[in-house]
Amino acid sequence: MDASVIESGVDYGARLAATLPRVLERIAAAAEAGGRRPEAVRLIAVTKSHPLAAVEAALAAGLPDLGENRVEELEWKARAVTGRGVRWHMIGHLQRRKAARALALADLIHSVDTVRLGERLSRLATEQDRQVRVLAQVNVSGEESKSGFDLASAADEIHRVAELPGLRVEGLMTMAPLVDDEAVLTKTFAGLRRLLESLHAGGAAVGAELSMGMTHDLEVAVREGSTMVRIGTALFGERNR
Repeated sequence: MDASVIESGVDYGARLAATLPRVLERIAAAAEAGGRRPEAVRLIAVTKSHPLAAVEAALAAGLPDLGENRVEELEWKARAVTGRGVRWHMIGHLQRRKAARALALADLIHSVDTVRLGERLSRLATEQDRQVRVLAQVNVSGEESKSGFDLASAADEIHRVAELPGLRVEGLMTMAPLVDDEAVLTKTFAGLRRLLESLHAGGAAVGAELSMGMTHDLEVAVREGSTMVRIGTALFGERNR
């Protein structure tokens, strides 16, 4: 038994051996229902609030795309697995004052939710003579508790972010309400897809990625065109809070 995947009595390797096939089956079934190939959907294993043992288990299971939502947690986990081929995804709200720290580690920042944050990242990227990969986060549902560009003004603001030097806007991200109402979920995810289609029609320099879908709603998200699902609980169990 590999001690590196066990912590606090939880064998994360054994847990993933049981949960990962089920998650992959859910993604495949949803993709096929939407007339898409399962390979078109990338699984981001969300290790936030889980111990390093979860990261080790994910890597052992062949999951290199890992998601964190706090810069501090991203930093210590990234240091622990330096050189192991992890592609880190910053999926949580990012404060401008922590932008440089996230930039140093994240392969993709999912949560550019204001023009000001985009400008901060652009300045840092220009200073470092590099291209930074980001997604623009959109609050499609309009919930006050969620970050993101307001849907009504998102197109103009994302155009501005996409024109900033040093940034490569790979696509869009959203979070749906925590409800079981499939109509509400469909409206949210379809709204993000339509916004991306509109941006492309308007000539915006925005890629084709749609980061949407989590444990409770991945099927709807994939049917509506998600290219990245961010899955934590279905893989690793409930988080330590």
